[in-house]
Amino acid sequence: MSSVPDGKKLVRSPSGLRMVPENGAFHSPFSLGEPQWVPDKECPRCMQCDTKFDFIRRKHHCRRCGRCFCDKCCSKKVSLPRMCFVDPVRQCAECSLVSQKETEFYDKQLKVLLGGSTFVVTLGTSEKSETMTCRLSNNHRYMFLDGESHFEVEMSRISSMQILADGTSPGGGTSRASGMLLHYKPMGSLEAQQLHLEAADDKKAAGLWLAAMHKAAKLLYEARDQ
Repeated sequence: MSSVPDGKKLVRSPSGLRMVPENGAFHSPFSLGEPQWVPDKECPRCMQCDTKFDFIRRKHHCRRCGRCFCDKCCSKKVSLPRMCFVDPVRQCAECSLVSQKETEFYDKQLKVLLGGSTFVVTLGTSEKSETMTCRLSNNHRYMFLDGESHFEVEMSRISSMQILADGTSPGGGTSRASGMLLHYKPMGSLEAQQLHLEAADDKKAAGLWLAAMHKAAKLLYEARDQ
């Protein structure tokens, strides 16, 4: 194990090298923990094609699900940023498809969330609204809202999120995301607060940000349920 800048450390696990926060409490809320590997003695056959393992047909563990496969059924090495792996790691066919879809979020949509967008924000049942820039923090743990005032929503404390649409988009296609209604529990409070965001001037940029946040919510719930 060796330390690196920015509060992260390089850790070697049976699955490969991982770059993780020095303090485990600062993990991204999208992160997944490494799975427990199925013990070798419990998998005499490939868990996909049922091929029997021997000296020639060796067993391999999928780094995402921990199950045991033959080389044919677990040959792909795919990036797995949700587990903080430095390099692509071996995954079964089913898991590799899921990881490849998630790569789009990390390569594209996460950048949109970090860049932020402008919304008209209403807190609770207040009649007062404020135009604010909303963005995801660099460690992915908070949603920052900046205008004349500033406040933060901890992503892990969001209990529900609903993307609002404004009808059909130009050309008669599917509806475009125009706002968001979320409920969260502030630190030290047992009661949920409501936050309403409505796209400001740049509707297209706001729509892209909301679509990215919708995907982020799915990853958040998956990580929470792990």
